[in-house]
Amino acid sequence: MLTIQGHARASFCDQHSRRHFLQIGALGLGGLALPQILRAEATAPRATARSHKAVIMIYLSGGPSHQDMYDLKMQAPVEIRGEFKPIPTNVPGIQICEHLPRLAKRMDRFAIIRSLHGCPDQHASDLCMSGYPMGPGGRQSGRPSLGAVVSRLQGPVEKTVPPFVGLTIKTKHTPYSNPGLPGFLGTAHAPFQPDGEGMENMRLKNVTLDQLRDRTALLRSFDRFRRDLDVEGRMEAVDTYTKKALEVLTSSKLVEALDLTREPDKVRDRYGRGSPDPAFGEDAGPHWQDQFLMARRLVEAGVRCVTLSFGSWDRHHSNFARLPSQLAKFDQGITALVEDLHARGLDQDVSVIAWGEFGRTPRINKDAGRDHWPQVSCALLAGGGMRMGQVIGSTNRLGEVPQDRPVHYQDVFATLYHQLGIDVKTATIPDHTGRPHYLLDRLDPIRELL
Repeated sequence: MLTIQGHARASFCDQHSRRHFLQIGALGLGGLALPQILRAEATAPRATARSHKAVIMIYLSGGPSHQDMYDLKMQAPVEIRGEFKPIPTNVPGIQICEHLPRLAKRMDRFAIIRSLHGCPDQHASDLCMSGYPMGPGGRQSGRPSLGAVVSRLQGPVEKTVPPFVGLTIKTKHTPYSNPGLPGFLGTAHAPFQPDGEGMENMRLKNVTLDQLRDRTALLRSFDRFRRDLDVEGRMEAVDTYTKKALEVLTSSKLVEALDLTREPDKVRDRYGRGSPDPAFGEDAGPHWQDQFLMARRLVEAGVRCVTLSFGSWDRHHSNFARLPSQLAKFDQGITALVEDLHARGLDQDVSVIAWGEFGRTPRINKDAGRDHWPQVSCALLAGGGMRMGQVIGSTNRLGEVPQDRPVHYQDVFATLYHQLGIDVKTATIPDHTGRPHYLLDRLDPIRELL
């Protein structure tokens, strides 16, 4: 255990010292300390490609209502069509929900999939993170998430910035808060979580993210630590991977990417800020638009995959009372993100996907809600050099099943991998026994997006 101590401070009310310290061994994941993770990562072979393509994956926890967002059925009976009205977008012929006005004005920078299928009735992010649902093999059917695969095949853009970061908040229903498990690729390719349980990444025992933002104090602490070790001649004895852990912890890029106070207020206001608390006080994702901005900052810093969750979409009741405010927040955050990607010249390199685990029932229930509907769902994509300004697929008259151009979840993953420069028809990853596996069962990208 390597400990870095700072100046003693006042005590908490429980009499524990406020001594500012960092313990490298505490930077653990799945029972491993960060140096162990780095050691395991170093032994894993990977491709030599270093192009910085990236993906931002936004999980809409609980299952969004496709027919109340992008696929309104105004000719259906009243018990099907609901209370919302469609509005035109800036792409002729495409209409979406009235509560997504910003998206409507920027539809030429987005693509909608209305005929998404392949989802079981499971409340979990597994399918949206990996292309695989929970199955006999366990979470994600034992398969790695997209972020873990990218970590394995492409590695970090630079050594002090992790290739895969998960911003998803902790939930009581743990399948909601899966940021993308590494599956058989192992802990070395799990996401770096700034507030992850068992990892304490950016909290580092008694050091909070706010304290890490105090760059002057932090670097003084590390400089003093390094100087003391050099004087005592002990630096050479420090394990190579512990040294690397120190480099990660002192990386300006990583800490500063997580520091939103570096952004102008007008930029944060454009995204909408929001709160880290679960939406509506329910067990689901937050209405935290700050995470959209943080995702943009992280990919700029060199992260290849960022995952986050947004909102509470399991609307068995009060669907039409609660969706307007939630859609407005999502509308503000997602459009600000995509506008920023374009303004900063990242729209050809950074792909964005926003989706949930299934759709909602066409028929409205007695509680003014919609129940689970695995038969069809929807997705919103942007960036990555993909062809935007289009709708792919359709559902039947009542929004029950795909009608034209059914698109499977794995087809979307094949497309995202393609945009990252990974050919799913040839790329393989080894399991624990060394047996190679293709990344997906379905190997064809969505041709309309290429």
